[in-house]
Amino acid sequence: MRVDRFLSNLPRFNRQQVRLLLVERRVKVDGQVVSDPHHEVREFSHVMVDNDVLQAGKPARYFMLHKPQGCVSATSDPQHRTVLDLLDEPDKGDLHIAGRLDFNTTGLLLITNDGQWSRRLTQPLTKLPKVYYVETAQEIGPQYATTFAQGLYFAFENLTTQPAELVVLGPRTARLGIIEGRYHQVKRMFGHFDNKVTRLHRERMGPLALDEHLAPGQYRPLTEAEIRQI
Repeated sequence: MRVDRFLSNLPRFNRQQVRLLLVERRVKVDGQVVSDPHHEVREFSHVMVDNDVLQAGKPARYFMLHKPQGCVSATSDPQHRTVLDLLDEPDKGDLHIAGRLDFNTTGLLLITNDGQWSRRLTQPLTKLPKVYYVETAQEIGPQYATTFAQGLYFAFENLTTQPAELVVLGPRTARLGIIEGRYHQVKRMFGHFDNKVTRLHRERMGPLALDEHLAPGQYRPLTEAEIRQI
């Protein structure tokens, strides 16, 4: 929220006092003196007035995981191993998954405690493509790309998918970029042609590509540059 609203919500300050604090440059957010009332304060921000800490904040965490097969994209599951079980990190209960993958789908998975960042990554309005490598049981015909680019009607949700880009790599292999993440969307798109997806692997989410050095089940923190790309 805005820093003036953050301060006004505290019982110790009224709106006039908040304006004076900002004008007198007595407010710091993450070590930076702030005078703009529109400056954003997040749950991770460290906020001080003079020498008083008003919000200690907490570190934002961002991880890239190479999801293996047979692993649930969930924070907990009574029967199966989850992707969080693969992380050797403290306070894993604070983390959530930005864009889930099916049980047997492999590839790029992003895990964070920053809800605003993950929403930017996954919301269709941002139009960040999710790119998948696809293998199918039958040959991929030339009509697939045209149909996917026009959008497919999903009766269950009563909606038409956003245009998707298909690049055919071989008779039964392709690379598909979609904007949304509907339930089993890629499998349902190929199912329109009665063609079963036999392997599905996510290579990229927006500008973030799976690190080729990560083996299935391995993970690493995102770099500052990668975090800022979203």
